[in-house]
Amino acid sequence: MKIYHKFLLYQNKLLRPYIRVLLGLVEVLTYLASLLLIVSVVYEHGFPLSPNEIIGLNSVYKAVWIIFLIDVSLHVILEYRDTKKNYRNLAWILNGFLFLTLIPVIFHRPEESGAILHFWDFLNGKFYHILLLLVLSFLNLSNGLVRLLGRRTNPSLMLAAGFLTFIIIGTGLLMLPLCTVDGITWVDSLFTATSAVCVNGLVPVDVSTAFTPTGHVIIILLIQIGGLGVMTLTSFFAMFFMGNTSLYNQLVVRDMVSSNSLGSLLSTLLYILGFTLVIEGIGMVAIWFSIHDTLGMSFDDELAFAAFHSISAFCNAGFSTLPGNLGNPLLMDGHNSLYVSVSFLIILGGIGFPILVNFKDIVLYRLRNFWKMLRTRKFDKHNMPHLYNLNTKIVLIMTFLLLTIGTLAIAVLEWNGSFAGMSMTEKVTQAFFNATCPRTAGFTSVDLASLSLQTLLLYLALMWIGGGSQSTAGGIKVNTFAVVSLNLVAVLRGTNRVEVFGRELSSDSIRRSNATVFMSLIVLFLSIFILSMLEPEASLMALAFECVSALSTTGASLNLTSSLGDVSKLLVAFLMFIGRVGLITLMLGIIKQKKNLKYRYPSDNIIIN
Repeated sequence: MKIYHKFLLYQNKLLRPYIRVLLGLVEVLTYLASLLLIVSVVYEHGFPLSPNEIIGLNSVYKAVWIIFLIDVSLHVILEYRDTKKNYRNLAWILNGFLFLTLIPVIFHRPEESGAILHFWDFLNGKFYHILLLLVLSFLNLSNGLVRLLGRRTNPSLMLAAGFLTFIIIGTGLLMLPLCTVDGITWVDSLFTATSAVCVNGLVPVDVSTAFTPTGHVIIILLIQIGGLGVMTLTSFFAMFFMGNTSLYNQLVVRDMVSSNSLGSLLSTLLYILGFTLVIEGIGMVAIWFSIHDTLGMSFDDELAFAAFHSISAFCNAGFSTLPGNLGNPLLMDGHNSLYVSVSFLIILGGIGFPILVNFKDIVLYRLRNFWKMLRTRKFDKHNMPHLYNLNTKIVLIMTFLLLTIGTLAIAVLEWNGSFAGMSMTEKVTQAFFNATCPRTAGFTSVDLASLSLQTLLLYLALMWIGGGSQSTAGGIKVNTFAVVSLNLVAVLRGTNRVEVFGRELSSDSIRRSNATVFMSLIVLFLSIFILSMLEPEASLMALAFECVSALSTTGASLNLTSSLGDVSKLLVAFLMFIGRVGLITLMLGIIKQKKNLKYRYPSDNIIIN
């Protein structure tokens, strides 16, 4: 080896630790710059600005732009091999767009008009700069959050911290002067932000009159983030654009999104986002057709209404921009298609993303089988795999049973009650709609306080059970309810195994289901007990309804939310938070986990009768 080669080799070994430190400091500075950029954009669009403030914000944007350029340049120059290995093609494309912003700095503005002049003006425009910097900021923060998992951070705490972070951000955004009509208190803002991120629907103020269109946009963005899940979004951005995630990170994210393998992890995240956008898009079109030229809105307002309610329905949030929610008099006559569309959006969002992915696999298998039959003109009667997995079967059957029983029961109980005066078609539609919403979307078409006691009890049961696991719905989940019911049947029959559809349920599933039910009942009892002391004038039914609705992230209320005191609102907001994060998930993050012991004590029996 030549002498100068040895010198370069040793020099590289000596400089490498210092390069690592330098790049680490630049990365921290980039994270801070990303946060500063987001705060600056929010401040610019949330407050009336003076000329000096506008100049200051433009200086901040320029500083952030310079920091991003330095960060990318140093990584490419000093660690090109590692950067090339870690960055995906899309990350390189975004970085290329960033370097295009140097063109207006290097070259003067063209004097002649034409495509080159328009291109120069576009690259020099504020919209291009801010949009690109915002995308890069979100990618950097998402990548940093997922990289924290590589440090063996507790995933349960990360999930809870993610929801809490967006709740705090949403609280600040909803208090901006341009987001509210006359301003709201910080407690009401915190309550509304928690309800939106936790896709609940309980609100202490009238959404239609308290918030401006800007406030409505922030609410629906919080709903979308909460419905998809914080870790799902951040993991997608980090893996799809950056790609530099460790094996441990991928294992944690795989468990969060219920992916079958690491190889299908990114595709599962893509399917989740794809299903969400496609279903919400179809729902938006269906809702628009159902209200077109009937509510006295302009075309843009109709599109905004359709988009808001489609997202709110699929995410099981229950927010509405109309006074009186979906019980507004303008909707109650001749809009059955709207209620049906919203109901099916709620159902699709509530069955869970693993079910939707399973549906995709079934459809693709059927199409491939059909195409093979067309080519060979032979029908393959053999090699039929188990298309519907056990989770899909249980969720679909339980969802069908709960919807059918709920629809029939509500129709019978309210036929001549709160549905009096409606046509037969409207009564059936309203019965189906009111059986769907408790699982767990807080839309209302009739005043819940006018329902019979028996219907309210049915509402409580449906809210408590909720929707499917890994879905936008809340509750203890139909999966848990099914396992507990099957375990009860096995105990009554005297069998020592829980079997269903030719499968034996694992002891871990049974234990977690029993623990979820027990913890849910304990939390509900304590919250109702405390709330009864804080609100002594409220009825026990109204208090129980409020607590079950909050914990199950349903959002239905017996007109109690707005009259609660500040301490009571904070308690209900906390119930919404733990209901969305999950009781088991939250406790796993708080309680220190024990390792599996390599010994067992002698077994014994407790007298239970």
